[in-house]
Amino acid sequence: MRTFEKWQGIAAVALICATVSGVAHAQSDVLTARESDPRVMGWMEGFPPPPDRLITQPDSNYFSFPRLRWSVCHLREFLPTEAISRGIGVPAPLPYLPPAQFADMRQAIDALTFTPMNGDEEMTWEASLLANYTDGMLIIHRGRVVYERYFGCLEEDGKHAIMSMTKSVTGLLAEILVVEGKLDDTLRVEEVIPEVGNSAFATATVREVMDMTTGVQYSEDYSDPNADIWLYSRAASPLPKPEGYDGPDGYWEYLQQVEPEGEHGEQFHYRTINSDMLGWILSRVSGKALTDLASERLWRPMGAEQDAYQTVDGKGVPFAGGGISAGLRDLGRLGLLMLDEGEINGDRLFPAEVVRRIRKGGDPSKFAGFPTIPGGSYTSQWWVFHNANRAFAARGVHGQTIYVDPTAEMVLVRLASFPRAQNGFIDPTSLPAYQAVADYLVAQELE
Repeated sequence: MRTFEKWQGIAAVALICATVSGVAHAQSDVLTARESDPRVMGWMEGFPPPPDRLITQPDSNYFSFPRLRWSVCHLREFLPTEAISRGIGVPAPLPYLPPAQFADMRQAIDALTFTPMNGDEEMTWEASLLANYTDGMLIIHRGRVVYERYFGCLEEDGKHAIMSMTKSVTGLLAEILVVEGKLDDTLRVEEVIPEVGNSAFATATVREVMDMTTGVQYSEDYSDPNADIWLYSRAASPLPKPEGYDGPDGYWEYLQQVEPEGEHGEQFHYRTINSDMLGWILSRVSGKALTDLASERLWRPMGAEQDAYQTVDGKGVPFAGGGISAGLRDLGRLGLLMLDEGEINGDRLFPAEVVRRIRKGGDPSKFAGFPTIPGGSYTSQWWVFHNANRAFAARGVHGQTIYVDPTAEMVLVRLASFPRAQNGFIDPTSLPAYQAVADYLVAQELE
């Protein structure tokens, strides 16, 4: 196996957070959601499974379509992980509509129609779920679950890779510490992490890292075997380094050698290394591993029903930019925390100012390159739409989202395994679909 192909096989820690082309490209003859369902494909079924149904590591294909439709629910079988513990307490209740009303609501939502962006033919909500290779969908309205469905590899007790929604967990933790006065976002990175040395990150402020407005060099061009993404993947891989390897070992060593590109603070550039730099800052300031901090500030106090888990590099450092897998309902609880400004089940977990700062968004004039989010912005690792409903979201490749709509008092969580990585391929159907549900729920309240 050529070196480049070998590193493709062990680079999932980078692949699961990328938003660029080159990952699992869809073809004109790509299998549909029903055809590529892992149960239909028969992945990993049998004792042992047939050789052509095996998905293993370090084979280079475990995160390619259609295998990724199974792998997104089984990442810890490929990579080492640390738990984000929910503790041993009783899960906090997540109220549902009464059964008959819940069933009626599902039928009504499934039948909703909308027109995709730049389209002229209507699509139903249910058709959009299949078009976007949905694995799980949860909708909460005014604190009650009104819609819940599972597909593909995901069951209600399962966990699914949330990809770059991990960034939003990292960013939320950072904003909590900033508002609480435990992290000064005006400090330069070198003042918090002296070990960063002469890295381009050294002179960036913590806020510039949080908002991804750093001037750092990082290419995620998967077609280029010398691109930074592959160097980063080699550094982060938990597998033994090959003979003769003399590059950085682990996320943090890589961050110490990042070169400058442009000026800090000038423009938003979506680069995963910012999230891992932020994770290092959080661990230094809090004295805790990122997994422990997420457990202490989010999973335990919000009453999660399942532990989450997070992939780690060869030194045990959690992947702050894309390594979390979690249950659908617990992601709904996280969305409720954002909708209700830090409160859940009557308990306040962090100051309301945290969410208000995130919801306000970043500077739209620095935000470009995302045509499906015109006029949007990015702050604290959250996407802000600046639309009429004041919506904001956590987003991850292949279709992951926690979509928070304050006007409709709605939280929507989707987990998916869309063949292409970039959400730009999914937004034209998914964003109008979310708006259609929001409009429907608001209308129900007015009747």
